[in-house]
Amino acid sequence: MTSLFRLRALSLLLIPVALSAQTGGDIPSKIAALEAATKSAQSAGDNAWMLVSSALVLMMTGPGLALFYGGLVRRKNVLGTMMHSFILMAVVTVIWAVAGYSLAFGGSSPFVGDLHFAFLNNVGSAPNPDYASTIPQQTFMVYQLMFAIITPALISGAFAERMKFSAMLLFTVLWSLIVYFPMAHMVWGKGGLLNASLGGKFPCFDFAGGTVVHITSGVSALVCALYLGKRLGFPGPAIKPHNLVISFTGACLLWVGWFGFNAGSALAASSLATSAFVATHFGAAAATLGWIFAEWIENGKPSVLGGISGCVAGLVAITPASGFVKPFPALLIGLCAGVVCYLMVTRVKAKFAYDDALDAFGVHGAGGTLGALLTGVFATSAVNDGFKDAAGKVLPLGVVDGNGGQVLNQLMGCLIAWVLAIVGTLIILKICDMTLGLRVGKEQESEGLDLSMHGEEGYIFES
Repeated sequence: MTSLFRLRALSLLLIPVALSAQTGGDIPSKIAALEAATKSAQSAGDNAWMLVSSALVLMMTGPGLALFYGGLVRRKNVLGTMMHSFILMAVVTVIWAVAGYSLAFGGSSPFVGDLHFAFLNNVGSAPNPDYASTIPQQTFMVYQLMFAIITPALISGAFAERMKFSAMLLFTVLWSLIVYFPMAHMVWGKGGLLNASLGGKFPCFDFAGGTVVHITSGVSALVCALYLGKRLGFPGPAIKPHNLVISFTGACLLWVGWFGFNAGSALAASSLATSAFVATHFGAAAATLGWIFAEWIENGKPSVLGGISGCVAGLVAITPASGFVKPFPALLIGLCAGVVCYLMVTRVKAKFAYDDALDAFGVHGAGGTLGALLTGVFATSAVNDGFKDAAGKVLPLGVVDGNGGQVLNQLMGCLIAWVLAIVGTLIILKICDMTLGLRVGKEQESEGLDLSMHGEEGYIFES
């Protein structure tokens, strides 16, 4: 028995020798080749997901937001309103290529990037390991561009039906430079003041843009609405949406596109992307029900407009939390957003009588702030274990993990976003007003922006 055991042991020891003889002693090189192939496959999969996500986020602006906002205004302003979203797909892209990407993601200062990547210098197929190590930096750049496009487009919901087209263009350029790019660097850029993973002094969790996108756009929208004043006839007889069918279609496109917005922010085809995908869907569903039932209780009827507004409110609120929370906290965040944003749009707006035409502040400003704060409560390392101390130990994230101080970091992020949006937007509006004039004349507003600004009509019934 002992001899048999020794023979078996000897045969096991001789297996590597036999394999080495069969492969010509080239095992290390074959292992290296296998590792390279595995890395290449991972990069290809991640890159494919990120390109799809980029397309989904662009779809959120056009046609999603264009249809959503376009249906909510009066018939005489449908083209002008949709044009706001469409033209920014072109304008912001050019600004981003020239300097925007570099100001957001170049350098490592606390407040704004440098011009290291100006004119997309050195932005090619090689990954930037600071941000996404498995995809080309050019893919990362174009994905982030889609966020820069939709953010100022959201603001247009506040000044719909009354701002000059030329003033809107100048406003967008200046707002991107003064508000969006610095805020994006502070939250997502290396060394940014609020960056939780790359050396920020106040680590604020913002997975996909609660502060960067929704608070800045929503608060800026309120400032615009107050500065421009009310539309002619407001708050007289209710100004009703001219076509809820196209708004409904736009909302559905936003819901679908938002998976690229949030799940894509994992920057890889990973389990974290799956978690963000699930949280996004659950948050939107709960907010839809929250808004509808609040409206049903108060008015006796659930409206289609309420349903689609609640959906967007939930998507807004879950955005900062999507990569940090489990499914049931996502449901709770969505439910809270549906009810809170409903009250903001119906009660608070009526009490203070400001004309936020399409409720950009009530949904994005309020929903973004609520979501950012609740992220500090429900964020957990069970979902996102990417935050570790010097010894490699996974850190607690939110209150549910025992880290109550995170709520203060979230509050700091919200305050900075609010202050930057208010101060920056006021300065920009003043510049635009002094140079081009902001508001159309009374006759132009009465005629509608489609004819007065573009010389066209959305609907020609005589044809």
